[in-house]
Amino acid sequence: MRVLLDTHILIWFMDGEKELSQSVIDIIRNYENEIFVSVASIWEIVIKTSISKLPYYGSVNDIYEFLNKYKIELINISPNHLSTLLTLPHHHRDPFDRLIISQAIVEKLSVVTADQHFAAYQVDIVAQ
Repeated sequence: MRVLLDTHILIWFMDGEKELSQSVIDIIRNYENEIFVSVASIWEIVIKTSISKLPYYGSVNDIYEFLNKYKIELINISPNHLSTLLTLPHHHRDPFDRLIISQAIVEKLSVVTADQHFAAYQVDIVAQ
């Protein structure tokens, strides 16, 4: 299985998994699966931490080390992701979520999310 974690799923995983369903924990911890996180999620965490909307999770390097520990791969933003983003309908206004959706479409990944807005797009969802 190839999945892209929505930002809040990554945050809940970093927080110790208590908010995650057992099925999502099993997906993330199964190293036969390919688990991805968008660089946009890291950017969102940094922004929200800097304005005190999220607790401090350590430096960006600490977050990258956490991702490496669990073999979670980082997806950078490509021109193809941005081109797809331009074509998405505006069912959802969150720019980070819209970028994650476009990355999932381009990279053919399912998205692990609890956000109901994702269902309005042509993307496979793994429900939290």
